[in-house]
Amino acid sequence: MVVKFGLLGTLVLHDGTEPRPVGGPKVRVLLAALLLQANRTVSRDALKEALWGDSVPASADAALANHLTRLRRLLAAVDPEGAEERLRTLAPGYQLLVHQGELDADVFEARVRAVRHAHRREDWEEVRREAALAMPLWRGTPLADLAPFADSEGPALRVHQLAEARLQALEWSFDAELQLGRHQEAVAALSTLAAEHPLREGFHRRLMLALHRSGRQADAFAVYHRLRRSLVDELGTEPGDAVQRAHQELLTGEPAPRPSAPAARTAPRAPFQLPYDGDAFTGRAAETAAIRTALGLAGPEGAGDTDDHAAGPAGATPRTRPVVISGMGGVGKTALAVHVAHRVSEAFPDGALYADLRGYCVHGARTAHELLARFLSDLGVHHDTLPDDTDDRALLFRAALAERRVLLVLDNARNAAHVAPLLPAGGPSAVLITSRQLLADLPGAVTVPLAPLPEPDQHALLAALAGADRVRREPEALADIMAACGGLPLALRIVGGRLASRPSWPLALLAKRLTPHQGRLETLTMGTFDVRQTFAMSYVAMRDGDQPLEREAARAFRLFGRAWPGHGVTPQSAAALLDVTETRAAAVLDVLADAHLVLNPEPDRYVLHDLLGEYAWGRGEEEDTEADLTAATLRLLSWYVTALATASLVATRESQSPPPLAPETGVPLSLPVFADDDAAIRWTAGELPAIRAALTRAGELGRSDMAWRLAVGLFGYAGTHWWTTEWDTCLGQAMDIARAHDDTLGQAWLHRRMAVAHGMAFRNEACLAHLRIALDLFTARGDVLAQASILGNMSSLYSQIEDAEQALVYAELSRDLYREAGNARGEALVLIRIADARQLLGDLDQAATAIRRVIELLRTDGHRLFLATGLTKYGDILRALGRRDEAFAALTEALAIRHRMEDVGGTADCLAFTARAHHHFGEGEAARETWRTCLELARTHNLTTRIEECLKGLAALSVPA
Repeated sequence: MVVKFGLLGTLVLHDGTEPRPVGGPKVRVLLAALLLQANRTVSRDALKEALWGDSVPASADAALANHLTRLRRLLAAVDPEGAEERLRTLAPGYQLLVHQGELDADVFEARVRAVRHAHRREDWEEVRREAALAMPLWRGTPLADLAPFADSEGPALRVHQLAEARLQALEWSFDAELQLGRHQEAVAALSTLAAEHPLREGFHRRLMLALHRSGRQADAFAVYHRLRRSLVDELGTEPGDAVQRAHQELLTGEPAPRPSAPAARTAPRAPFQLPYDGDAFTGRAAETAAIRTALGLAGPEGAGDTDDHAAGPAGATPRTRPVVISGMGGVGKTALAVHVAHRVSEAFPDGALYADLRGYCVHGARTAHELLARFLSDLGVHHDTLPDDTDDRALLFRAALAERRVLLVLDNARNAAHVAPLLPAGGPSAVLITSRQLLADLPGAVTVPLAPLPEPDQHALLAALAGADRVRREPEALADIMAACGGLPLALRIVGGRLASRPSWPLALLAKRLTPHQGRLETLTMGTFDVRQTFAMSYVAMRDGDQPLEREAARAFRLFGRAWPGHGVTPQSAAALLDVTETRAAAVLDVLADAHLVLNPEPDRYVLHDLLGEYAWGRGEEEDTEADLTAATLRLLSWYVTALATASLVATRESQSPPPLAPETGVPLSLPVFADDDAAIRWTAGELPAIRAALTRAGELGRSDMAWRLAVGLFGYAGTHWWTTEWDTCLGQAMDIARAHDDTLGQAWLHRRMAVAHGMAFRNEACLAHLRIALDLFTARGDVLAQASILGNMSSLYSQIEDAEQALVYAELSRDLYREAGNARGEALVLIRIADARQLLGDLDQAATAIRRVIELLRTDGHRLFLATGLTKYGDILRALGRRDEAFAALTEALAIRHRMEDVGGTADCLAFTARAHHHFGEGEAARETWRTCLELARTHNLTTRIEECLKGLAALSVPA
């Protein structure tokens, strides 16, 4: 790394070729103040004090902003690629990013530390070498051209520290000269230093010894007496013990000691190449612990980061497995790898090697051949000895690591083959790899996948970047910003940087700019940070890949983004979208998941991250035709219509389903298989947001035939979820579409199902109106089976309003039509309508006989939802017959089914019948508790009819609600 900033003397800015002038005294002071706190945030108040001292003008904020702008221009001239990131706005001020080796003061102090370590080891040649590297960096007194700033308390202290470090290093270097017998060579320089520092005993002592050992005893005594006189006159003190011992050596005439033998040549300094670890790293505690464990450093951070900790039995170091940190672009893989690497680096005394493999760079990835050359050189292998063959270099690299404990960080790998030649063959070294791919084919690797940050960590990161008070003041805007960023650390850092650089902006302004599909991706860019470009690296590499499956996956990515934004897909639904087999679709999805272009939150379910979805949408607009998009969308809608019809049939065992939709795909549809009605209903509930979106999209595309089938297909779901009103909404939306397209078949089916929806919610008049319209429409079509079903529903409605005569009439009409149509199951099930009517008429024995036949049928075909309904009705009939134990057995079985299916409305229904049974048998306390349970459930889910019923039931027990 080339020194770019100079504080050791006049202020210098270097572009790697020549020094660049820093114009303007204020800009020079500003740069110096930031360099003195490099990589730390300097508050605005501190910067204003640096510029103006105690006389800060009223216009200081504006003036500071102007000086910062000039400084940014200056930095851009020196570092065009990293200018935006160099000077960052971080609450409550600004931070100047300085990489390792770029600031002369940092390099100088590192060299001084090396001199000190060599001095302690008495490695005198190394002392001389390190001192010779350190001293040329000293161009004069630090900040020499920046008075009065340099004289203020903080800068003056730092100048003093640096000056003292230089003098100490010089003293150590002269110790090396004397120990190596270079007495005469040291005299001249020591004489100058002693004159410049008349009270510094270290220089005088060493000068005395150098003169004495050069045969100049008189001059040596003169130096001693001059020093003593200065100390007495100036400080009133005698020379210290070290000088007194040197004086004694002069008095006794001890001969000069023999020069020390050169110390054995030490190994090259361990390389440390880790990038800067920012101070706003947030979260990832579980992932950090997993990485530490995989590296053999289990335990809390900072605990046991030594060689001994990783040692196994008999001091042997166990082999560590490569650790792969994987995730979508921008999720923070590099940040985590660097963060962990810094914190475990002490456990790797032989160094830390780092390389960006540029796996997704448009200009091509870095090759193992060139990286092996660099790593081997870093480990002390001379370039001239490197073999030409890559495999031979890999063998040499493994040999070089065999006895070393080195941490290797390989960032941004394309695939397993990219990193395989760079891995050690066992031994004590460890490897951290980051990749957008899972690298599942990397032998023995431990995978640490990264998901977007959870909300608390998102909040903490934005607070660290933009200021905690600021984000706390606008909670709604903060929530909108976090939602727009989707937990992606890259996006959050961009947003935090923008807010920090614009302190006057309200969060609401930025939240508005982050509205999806309204410039959000354009807003999420700042300097070299660019969410769109980050995504593009993954997508373009796949689209332009050599493998047909990769190119097919890129097409799928675009279609997911445009045809199905915001919703998940399975291999089955994706197969319809892409018009391929389910097996091929699964392979495509796996390619996308391995590249983290889709998320795989649960088995066989794949979703696009919100930001990736928007990016995919844009790519689709650029690369696919509208005709292709429409065809793909219709294939997917066709799949939902058919899958939903299958689920509804399993959930309801309905006697008649809508006519099937004509196929839209060339490849036969792969549909979900449901074990029972519970599974079918749960699938529908999980897919409900997608089904609603499909209904809307069908309407937009003018496909009424799809829209009404989707709404009607929710019949099975509605059996347990009618109270949510979701079905009502879908039916109403589909009816509008059907009417707009004059779709009479669709209207007939929708009236038929709307009647059911109203009946479930006890909206009896509306239910009857829709039943009459539906009956007329299906009668006109000559559909006898539909008429039978509708007449059965009319019977159910009349039972609900306790009109027993009409209920029985319509039930028998329904039975006769089922018989005419040859539908034995429908004929049998209509007995439940007849039982309701018989119970109302007081014919309890006939009602019980009829309902028992229905229950037997339902037990046989496994239709649990209708079985629960039949058992509830049977329990009520048994109550009326006075058969207590049998009544409660039926009701208990029904309630268990309702609970198991999470059927809120059915549970409330069963509880109401159970409460009435307890009351009927004089069990007041049990009735009261059951009514209260039912009331709580009804209030929770806003079941208004049940609420009224529960209150009446409690009142009948003379207990206030």
